[in-house]
Amino acid sequence: MLLVPLVGLAAMLALAGLGRLAVATVTQARADTAADAAALAAADELATGAGADRARAAATTTAAANGARLTSCECAGGAAEVEVEVDGARVLGLEIVVRGRARAEVVLPVP
Repeated sequence: MLLVPLVGLAAMLALAGLGRLAVATVTQARADTAADAAALAAADELATGAGADRARAAATTTAAANGARLTSCECAGGAAEVEVEVDGARVLGLEIVVRGRARAEVVLPVP
């Protein structure tokens, strides 16, 4: 008699856990995508001869357009390495922050 409610409770807890896992996976994908786009935007600026300040500005704008905050941008030569943060779901009253990192490098042809 008590077995049916316990099985139901176990199923509900399993579904809740799967839901949280799905949200975490989607949030990590968003962070990775935003980091990729920000690194490419910064590298594009560097490829056109713009300085590190313009590259960082492009990375900041692109990260924000993808729902992320730029937390780090290292630009040197034709390479840009960025880190972004995306706010995730609240778990047990704590806000989860997910980070994404990416590097993009422009290789110009040798004349």
